[in-house]
Amino acid sequence: MSREGVTKGQTPVAVGTDDDDKRSDPTQPALDQVRAYFSRDHFAAAAGCVIDDATPGHAVVRMPLRDDLHRNAQGSVMGGAIFTLADFALAVASNVGQAPTVSVSNQIEFLSAARGTRLVATCEADRSGRALGFYTTDVYDELGTHVARMTATCFRRQRP
Repeated sequence: MSREGVTKGQTPVAVGTDDDDKRSDPTQPALDQVRAYFSRDHFAAAAGCVIDDATPGHAVVRMPLRDDLHRNAQGSVMGGAIFTLADFALAVASNVGQAPTVSVSNQIEFLSAARGTRLVATCEADRSGRALGFYTTDVYDELGTHVARMTATCFRRQRP
C-alpha cells in the first residue's frame, strides 16, 4: 500500500538542506522538504498524520486520534486507522532518499488497544537493498503502550 505520492520514475524527495534544518549530513533531505513532498498523500493528511522525523530507512510519524474519525462502533481505535499510520511511516522511511518504493507485502499484528489522544509510529529499515527493502514499524499510544507491529517487504522501482 505504500504508494504515497510516488509517480512513475519520480524521485520521492529531492536531496538538499535548508537553513532551518540542523541535520549534520548535507545529503539528507530537509524535514520541510519531506513534509512538502508527502503532503500530496491526501489520505494520510486527512487522517491527520504528521511527519516528525525522516531519514533514509527511518521515520517517525504521529496521528492525533479524533472520536469522529478514528473510532469504531465500539469506541476503540479502528485497525484501519492504525494501519494507515504504520503504512505512512513505512512510505516515508522507504522513500526518503531512495528510488520510488512500494510495498508488496505487509503484515500487522494488533498487540493492545490504543488509549489516549494520539498514536506514534516509528519505522526502521531492517535491510534496505537496491531492489528490495524489509521494514518494521512499531505503533505506540501516548501512554507508551505498544499497540501494533507491522512488517513489510518493499520493491524499489529502478530509476530510468
